Amino acid sequence: MSQFLSLINLSPSQFFIIETIVIALLPVAVMLVLLIIFSEKWVEYIRAKFFLKEGFVMVEVRLPKETMKSPASMELFLTALHQTGGEGDWYAKYWLGKTRPWFSLELVSVEGQIHFFIWMRKSTKNFITTSLYAQFPGIEVHDATDYAQSVHFDPTTVSLWARELQFTKKYKDHMTSAYPIKSYVDYGLDRDPKEEFKIDPIAPLIEFLGSIGANQQAWIQILVRAYKKDDHTEPGHLWKTHDKWRDEARAIVNEEMKRDPKTKIAGVKDEATGFSKIPTLSKMEEEVNTAIERNISKLGFDVGIRLMYIAKKDNFNPANIGGMLGSWKQFNAEHMNGFKPNGDLWEERISFPWQDFADRRKNKYCAEALAMYKRRSFFYKPYTHIHGHSKPMIMSSESLATIYHFPGQVVATPTLSRVPSKKGEAPANIPM
Repeated sequence: MSQFLSLINLSPSQFFIIETIVIALLPVAVMLVLLIIFSEKWVEYIRAKFFLKEGFVMVEVRLPKETMKSPASMELFLTALHQTGGEGDWYAKYWLGKTRPWFSLELVSVEGQIHFFIWMRKSTKNFITTSLYAQFPGIEVHDATDYAQSVHFDPTTVSLWARELQFTKKYKDHMTSAYPIKSYVDYGLDRDPKEEFKIDPIAPLIEFLGSIGANQQAWIQILVRAYKKDDHTEPGHLWKTHDKWRDEARAIVNEEMKRDPKTKIAGVKDEATGFSKIPTLSKMEEEVNTAIERNISKLGFDVGIRLMYIAKKDNFNPANIGGMLGSWKQFNAEHMNGFKPNGDLWEERISFPWQDFADRRKNKYCAEALAMYKRRSFFYKPYTHIHGHSKPMIMSSESLATIYHFPGQVVATPTLSRVPSKKGEAPANIPM
C-alpha cells in the first residue's frame, strides 16, 4: 500500500480522507445510476396511472340530411382540440404523469355502413360536444361504445392489414412537415360554391368506405394533439427549444427567395448596379411559397394516421388494400406534400417469404397494430417502444380539416347514414 501511495504521491492521511469521501458519496452515485435507468419506466408508470384516472369516452356524430357547411367550419371546430395546457411544470409532468390532451378523429366502415367517431378524455367531452353543435347545428352527437374493443385478432379466422401514413416530401434528407398537402382551399371549398359545383377531396374516401362488403371493416384513425415548440430542441442544444415546423418552413421560403434570414432582404446583389435583384419565380414556385406561408399561419397539430382493414378470412379482399391507400391520393401534390405508408413499420418489414415462416412475425405485427389502435397510443408509450414507429406529422388546422370533415350533399354514398329530418324549437306563440 505504501508503494502505491508513493506512486500516486499521497500521504496515508490524504488517502484516508479521499476514501471516506468516496464511501460517503457511493450511495448518491448508486441512486443517480438507478434514477437514470428507471426514470423512463417511472414516467411510463405514472402516465399510465394518470390516463386510467382521466378515463376516455367516444361519441358518434350523425350528420343531417342536408349538410351545407364547408370544411372551414370543421377548421373552426378543430380550435377546440388545440389544447396546449394540462402538462404543467416539471413536477406535474414527471411526478404526476400529466400530459396535454390528445384526440382521435375516426372514420369507420362496418360492412359498408359509415360512421364518424371522436375519441377523447372524459373531462373534455362537454366542451367538444358544445363546440360541435356550435359549428354544425343540424348534427346529433351520441355516446358510443368503442367498436374496436369488440374485435379480436385470431389468425385462424380473421385477416388483418394495417398501415400508418407519413408525409412524402423531403427537405435536407428528412421527411418534412413544412410543405402542406393539397387542402380544401386549393379545391376552392373556402369560397363555399354551390353544392353541384363542389369538388370535395374527402369524397373518394367516403365512396371507398361505402364499398366495403359483408364480414369486413375498414377503419381510419387520425390522432391529433396540439403542436408545441417546447417538444423540439435546437440541434446541438439539450434544453433550448425552437419552433421546428415554422422555422423549417421559413427557411424553405427564404431559400426560394434568396432572402437573408437576418436582414429579411430578398434577392442577390447585382454586381453591375449594386442593388439586390429579386429572383424570378415560376407560377408553381409562387403557389408553393404562398401555401407554405398560409399553412404555418394557422394552428398546428401533431398528427398520426392509421389505416386498418379487417375481414373474415373467406371475405378478405386484397383489392381493398389498394383502394384504401389510393383514396388518399387526392390530398397529394407533387410540388408540395402528400401521404405514403410508413415502410419501416409492421408487415412492411417482411420482404421475403423466408423471413417469416408460418406467418409468426406477421401475426405478431397484426396483433400489435390492433392493440395500438384500441389504445389510441401514438404520442406516448407503449407505442413509442415499437421498432419503426411513426413520428408525428405536423399539420395545420386547414390540412387537418381537409382530411376529416363532414361531407355535403355532393357525397351521395347510400351507406352514409344521415339524420332524416331537421329539428327545431316549438313556436313561441303556441297555445297552452
